Amino acid sequence: MKVKTFFDEQTYTFTHVVVDESSKKCAVIDSVLEYDQDAARVSTAGLDKIIAYIKQQGWVNEWILETHIHADHMTGAFYLKQHIGGQIAIGTGIKEVLKLWVPIFNATDDIPINGEQFDYLFKDGESFKIGNLTAEVFHTPGHTPACSTYHIEDAVFVGDTIFAPHLGTARVDFPGGDAKQLYQSIQKIYTLPDETRMYLCHDYPDEDQAPMSQTTVGIQKANNKMLNAKTSLEDYVLLREARDKTLSVPKLILPSIQTNMRVGSLGAKSANGIQYLTIPLNVL
Repeated sequence: MKVKTFFDEQTYTFTHVVVDESSKKCAVIDSVLEYDQDAARVSTAGLDKIIAYIKQQGWVNEWILETHIHADHMTGAFYLKQHIGGQIAIGTGIKEVLKLWVPIFNATDDIPINGEQFDYLFKDGESFKIGNLTAEVFHTPGHTPACSTYHIEDAVFVGDTIFAPHLGTARVDFPGGDAKQLYQSIQKIYTLPDETRMYLCHDYPDEDQAPMSQTTVGIQKANNKMLNAKTSLEDYVLLREARDKTLSVPKLILPSIQTNMRVGSLGAKSANGIQYLTIPLNVL
């Protein structure tokens, strides 16, 4: 297994390309469609780099995997599928997120709440293949009801469930979030062997530091500042909920959620030929 990681500096997001070199098949995890909120413009520059890499290497893409509906960036899944193919997939928990958020955006005519806009919905514990690589899906709710972790061979791709040891874990104050659930979800990950490579979704480095995209289960269990092997459920819930009270709403949450519920499509054009995003007022 080969993993190539791309970093989006605007949203501090890692996109991982997982490759089975024996079959030349690959999957893309947590892609980013760049969005300039001030100018209301999207860019595919980062996605085009991923597409070029996959094509230059001669890989065949099989999956476009989402760990959850992100609130801090738009997914590039729709664009990637147009250019490199692959099934767009997420966990079945997406149905809970759709039921919650689609009415807020008044988008029942545009966004199916049964998840049919995704090509495949993974059940908890389900296995699948990337070429000859064996992958397993863990449902890891807590940050959102739709969060999933992908355990692929000797590595695990955790999305926003857990961050680098010095940052802690995901926040749980979004609708459907729950600190107790997140604690239990991370315990699932901590049952994996200590040497299991852990690929992260975000890092927020200082200017003089490189972003940390990878750690291990053992390092997290020993050093994670919010939830290590010794942290009790009660202590974690108190710490996580206190921390969340100090956090601002992600600046891209409203553009991101509605776009990501459409798997990265910006929706149909209006009669005047222009596409629009919806910004519900006074709901967050």
